Parts: sequence; C-alpha cells; structure tokens
Amino acid sequence: MTRKIQTLNAISKKGLSRLPENYAVSNDGTDPDAILVRSQVMHELPIPASVMAIGRAGAGTNNIPIKAMSERGIIVFNAPGANANAVKELVIAGMLMGTRNIFPAISFVGGLQGDDESLHKQVEAGKKHFVGHELNGSTLGIIGLGAIGSMLADAAIQLGMHVIGLDPEITVDAAWRLPAQVKKAASVDDLVKRADFISLHLPMLPSTKDLINAERVKLMKKGCILLNFARDGIVNEQAVLDGLNEGRLHAYICDFPSNLLRQHPRFVALPHLGASTEEAEENCAVMVADQVADYLENGNILNSVNFPNIAMPRESAFRLAIANANVPNMLGQISTTLAEAGLNIQNMVNKSRGDLAFTLVDVGSAVPQAVIDKLTAISGVLRVRYLPV
Repeated sequence: MTRKIQTLNAISKKGLSRLPENYAVSNDGTDPDAILVRSQVMHELPIPASVMAIGRAGAGTNNIPIKAMSERGIIVFNAPGANANAVKELVIAGMLMGTRNIFPAISFVGGLQGDDESLHKQVEAGKKHFVGHELNGSTLGIIGLGAIGSMLADAAIQLGMHVIGLDPEITVDAAWRLPAQVKKAASVDDLVKRADFISLHLPMLPSTKDLINAERVKLMKKGCILLNFARDGIVNEQAVLDGLNEGRLHAYICDFPSNLLRQHPRFVALPHLGASTEEAEENCAVMVADQVADYLENGNILNSVNFPNIAMPRESAFRLAIANANVPNMLGQISTTLAEAGLNIQNMVNKSRGDLAFTLVDVGSAVPQAVIDKLTAISGVLRVRYLPV
C-alpha cells in the first residue's frame, strides 16, 4: 500500500529519508494519510478526512488545532527535545549578549567616525560605558525544566554558575536528567527575587500568559537579565519596558521582535532562531518521521500531544488501532464485538490520557469490514484503523 504524506513546510531530507519506500511525499498532495509541518498555521486550513496523523517537526504545537483533531481521532505528534541543544546554545549566547552589553557596544562602534587614531581614542574613552559581568558566580533561574531547561542547567553549571529551577509539572524523566546541583525554588516569586538571569522554557497556556508581569519585574534583583526563548505571551511587554526604563531590568533578550520594545537599546530580539540550526531541523524531522511511520504502520504512539503514548509488539498479522473517548466499558464493548464475530484476541492494550484513550488489539484472523463498521458505531469511538501485515 502506498502512503501519502503532505508537507506544509520544508522538512529535512534526512527526516524524510526515514519514511518507508512506499511513502509518497508531496507539498500539495490530495487525500494524504498524514501531514508533516513546522511553522505553518493550520487553524484555518481544511484537514482532509483521509488524514490520520499530523507530525510537528518541533516542540510547540500552537499552530495546530489540537482540540478539533482530537475530536476526529487524529493523532498529533511533536518532537520534544530534538531542538533542545540548539535553544540551549542560543540562551547562553543571549546571556553573554546581555551581561557583556554586546549589542550596545556594537552600536557604539558602528557610530564612530574619524581616522584610526581618532577611533582608538573614542574607543578608549567610551568602553567604560559597556563594562559587564561574568557568568561565573552568577545565579541563573530557570522556569521550566524539560529537555531545554535541564540541558541549560547543566551547561550553566559547567560555566561556574549557580542554578535555581522551578517546574511544577516536571516529569519523572525530566527530574532524572536534572543535575543534582540545581536548587529548587519555592515559587516563581522566590525565583525571580534570587536570580541574576531568568530564562523561560514553558508552553503558552492560559496559566503561563503574562507569567512575568509588573509585580514580578518589581521583585527582580536590580540589574537582572530576562531571557525568553519559549513563547512571547509568557512575558508582559509593557512590564518589561517599564522595568528597562526604571533600571530594574538590565536587558531583555528574546526570540520575538516587538514594536513596543524594539527601539530600546537594551532590548535584543532575534527572528525566532531558537531551533534554526541544520542539526535541530534534522533531529526534529527524523524524530517526527519515525513516529508518524510507526503509527501509520503499527498504531504505536510516541510523543503525541493529544493521545496517550502506547506501544505493543505485534502478536499476529491482524491489528486494530482504535482512538476513543475515555469512557466506562469501552474495552468491554470492543471485546464483545470481536467475540461475537468469532475473532480471538491475542493481545490488547488500552491507555488513557484525560478524556481520550487509545486501544491496540491483535486478533487471530482477518477482520471483516462489517466488524470494523460495528466497532466504529460504538458510542465514543472516534476512529478505527485496521492494520494487517
């Protein structure tokens, strides 16, 4: 069977090469089985009925209509951690930009006039205005200790920095990755009071919008440097502008240009470069291509943002993959339907995540279309896929 993959952005060839040979990739294909995307906003795009999965070659999925896809039983994948090193390195560069006053110094040099002797005199007279601080011995506060936050913590410690962190939603895996030297902050307010640098690594959610607001800027140590390579809405720009003007904030370094801030000499904005390295783009594409292919072929789910992770080794050539609402007696109804059709269940796994669940079933013989139709008709079943090999 030929699988059709539609790409909405340029996807690394290294990632696309991971797809099986029977996969046809196109940026304008009709009736695709799956969509691979980077930054294309999909909220207003019509998603064909043929689509079974969407793979985001990156971590954030704000550009994808998750709720609508969940209701249709479409699995949305992302690539958490694949671009973590790229973002980590850019945050370190941002810390140096801020604490060594690199951009104001570059602007100063760019405005000099005269012959070389005159330039030398002006440099010697003016460099005192750009005296900075070293990272060594400073305290970095990290809010969000996932893949990027934990890698940043480790790098900062290697640079001689003290690190305090906060992440109420930290996973067990993330906790294991975290260096033992990282000290836990009691709250966001506690962290901003103690840090010389604050770096944000959180998704954009109602609970994180304006996390850095006027009240928290006032709590910061005088001369604090704020870094945001996560999402622009996490920071209230007016609060930051006031903090810069009052001297509370020494600099704001971020990945999101802003008309309100861009004329300020101690505001440095990059054009969303956090994951813009060849290595990160390749890593993201490889991860998401592998995940989408495994789902299309076997129904296994890894790194979905809407359905639970689930995997089951095949025990027969006949597999059913069922996306369903997380409601009572779903497994009972599935089992009964298969039993009434004379199909022997060789293995079954069910996982849930909030209101959604997913079921993998291996049976001993071929599944007739009438049985698939009956399973699809069960109240709460969102999608049934038959995956024989």
